[in-house]
Amino acid sequence: MGNGESRGSYQKHLSRFLPDEQADIDRVFGALSASEEAFTAKAGKTPKKGVTLVMLKAYVKEALPESMVARLYDGMKSIQLVEKSPGPSTQVVKEQFVVFMSALFKGNAEEKCGIIMKMISNAEGPVKGSQILEFAEDLVGSVVHVLNYRNELKGWNPENMHNSTTGVKALASQLVSELKSADGSRIEGAPALDAVCDESSVEDWVFRIPQISAFLNVIVRQGLLILHSLPNQAGDSLPLLPECSGVKGHRFVSLLNLPSVAYINSHLPSELQHKWRLLFASRVHGESFTQLCGHIVNKGPCVLVLKDVDGFVFGGFSSCSWEVKPQFQGNSGCFLFSVSPSLAVFNYTGYNDHYMYLNHGQQTMPNGLGMGGQHDYFGLWVDSNYGGGHSKAKPRCTTYNSPQLSAKENFTLDAMEVWAVGDPLESNTGEGQKSILDADPEAQALLEMIGKSRQSDGLRVPADDEGDH
Repeated sequence: MGNGESRGSYQKHLSRFLPDEQADIDRVFGALSASEEAFTAKAGKTPKKGVTLVMLKAYVKEALPESMVARLYDGMKSIQLVEKSPGPSTQVVKEQFVVFMSALFKGNAEEKCGIIMKMISNAEGPVKGSQILEFAEDLVGSVVHVLNYRNELKGWNPENMHNSTTGVKALASQLVSELKSADGSRIEGAPALDAVCDESSVEDWVFRIPQISAFLNVIVRQGLLILHSLPNQAGDSLPLLPECSGVKGHRFVSLLNLPSVAYINSHLPSELQHKWRLLFASRVHGESFTQLCGHIVNKGPCVLVLKDVDGFVFGGFSSCSWEVKPQFQGNSGCFLFSVSPSLAVFNYTGYNDHYMYLNHGQQTMPNGLGMGGQHDYFGLWVDSNYGGGHSKAKPRCTTYNSPQLSAKENFTLDAMEVWAVGDPLESNTGEGQKSILDADPEAQALLEMIGKSRQSDGLRVPADDEGDH
């Protein structure tokens, strides 16, 4: 689409929106251009509605960083209209505003690409990898900023999480690592910052990595408060953050930051992306393998996050409920991931079915929690003594193709947390009720470990409100 040049008429772009959406776009443009219209009328001139960068910043206020407001303005100004007004335009007119929204919310990668190129750099021609990285950091940082500003964090509290600044850089670097050069090869490492990317490379990037469009969507909707209260008819909006629950009343600081939650969540099955519930945190529930088992067994799919004493943060997604037994369990939906020092997800290779393993109290089989690889050589392993673990993956974990995730092959565990994802499993005796044993997870886990059934499952007590944030 080159520089966002419009194909077809302005009416074609307008017709992509439903009447309610058109009315909302009119409302926002009217609010944006109101001050200019009042000024020109007062000066005795014929008012022609338009929006300047100053007016856009005044409208957005503190909702977005100024650097992102300037990028959005450059994107709007890049729209080339069929009927150009004489002389250089110093304003964004309504036709440009509508085509910008049309391309961003309803357009394909080709339509978005010309606008994104101008948001990356206002100069003509190709862009450098370093410019794309700056744009990606601005993009991710603006999403975190605007969701926090609009109170749209769905129960996640930045004060109870690791600093998002490092997470913004990590996620931006991960997104940029997905760029490909003209010959289709990955642009990786330090040379990536000096790599020159043309419009076709950026278009391919936008096409393959849905987060780029999803993040822009959130920034414009929440930053300009446009179409934010209307359903997304295109159906391509990703649930960036799940609803957070289970942390109420705990003095708890998560090992994760907001960008890493968004990144890991985007790799979960779509039906599990709407809700995370804290099941276990070592600094809340104690550094005990029995406590760990008691809080995670039979709770459905989970995200496990570990931090070693060297500061490396990593973990895995278990697509099935954990069970205590001396056999591997799970399925190919499981994966391992790294959060720090870099952000990455490692998926199933097809080599073997060693997805998940949880065992305790046996003399003939390893006791602990593991994912991927094989006995004594797991991609991720926490020993039943709890304090130690390993990530033996040289050169790669056979099950997930992951590298060594911890700083040292045999690591000392500093902290661990486990989140149930998706809706809670319903018990046979009714949703939202707890067994008397649920109040003592150690007792429950011990029963599981020695193979005893829970005879008191019929004796239920009312549940606390687990949905509280």
